[in-house]
Amino acid sequence: MKLCKEAAGLGCKMEGVRWAFGCGSWRPRCSEWLLAARCVQDEERERIGRFIFAKDAKAAMSGRLMIRKLIAEKMKIPWNEIWLKRTIKGKPFLANPVLNIIPNLNFNISHQGDYTVLAAEPILQVGVDIMKTDFPGSTSVAEFFRIMKRQFTDHEWNTIHTADHEWEKLDIFYRYWALKESFIKAVGIGIGFDLQRIEFHVSPLHLQEGHVHKETIMFLDGEEEKNWAFEETMLDDRHHIAVALGKQDAIGKYPGEVSSSKDKNTRQAGPANKTIHLLSFQVQENINQEPSQFILLNYQDLTSSAITMAPEDPMYWKNFEAKEEKPSRQHKVPV
Repeated sequence: MKLCKEAAGLGCKMEGVRWAFGCGSWRPRCSEWLLAARCVQDEERERIGRFIFAKDAKAAMSGRLMIRKLIAEKMKIPWNEIWLKRTIKGKPFLANPVLNIIPNLNFNISHQGDYTVLAAEPILQVGVDIMKTDFPGSTSVAEFFRIMKRQFTDHEWNTIHTADHEWEKLDIFYRYWALKESFIKAVGIGIGFDLQRIEFHVSPLHLQEGHVHKETIMFLDGEEEKNWAFEETMLDDRHHIAVALGKQDAIGKYPGEVSSSKDKNTRQAGPANKTIHLLSFQVQENINQEPSQFILLNYQDLTSSAITMAPEDPMYWKNFEAKEEKPSRQHKVPV
């Protein structure tokens, strides 16, 4: 009974978190960059230092600071005691043992274009992706679409081609891409998954900047997935954000497998099953909650609860200062 009461109460201590940081416009001073470097783990700092371009280093650094800020402020773990690791597929996760405070916290980050974004949920599985609408670098839009043909379904391509102009078609294309990436990241799968297995019916067709929409639905293997919801917003007139919300792995979906609703097995009755039903009820309630707006953070916000973890290294600034800002064409970097 105690377990069931605790399960029913999960998530009451924390609401969903949606943060964004303008890493593209961030021009860190020496003191800011060195402080940021002192506030991440050694291996994180070394990995960030290896980026060729400053734009990518800033995106990765801000993402790491966001994750640590989230855990320090929401889970009350001191900043310098937070230990982050990566799954075999590269997804960051909290390695600290968590016994009672938000034990099912799930978070995800994405950076592309001019922003780093984070989405976190106390109960729901979450994936986030941001995409900036832009023309393809060295090819025409028609050729770009031909190359990407197998990534989308006929329905999705038909929706893209309802637009009259190339820019509008690209805008819808990147919206679809953000949606698909958000789902892939939420369930923890990657290369090798057939993206045509998932099909999105977007609504409304045109998103309004500053509004969060939740009407889009997803079909998996031709069947509507009612246990998944998708929040969509335009951070500005070129940056699409999609947030996928679904069941936690512990409630019955192994992260490496994606099965449609009709493939899920029924569990036997018993105390554990009652707990699962309570969790499922809470999950459904959270899926149906009002979507959250993204809050734009500044550098002071990122480091407001930071505790340094390493001595200052002036060479780290010199290494960063020597980097070119970005390549001739923008590209997406690993989270």
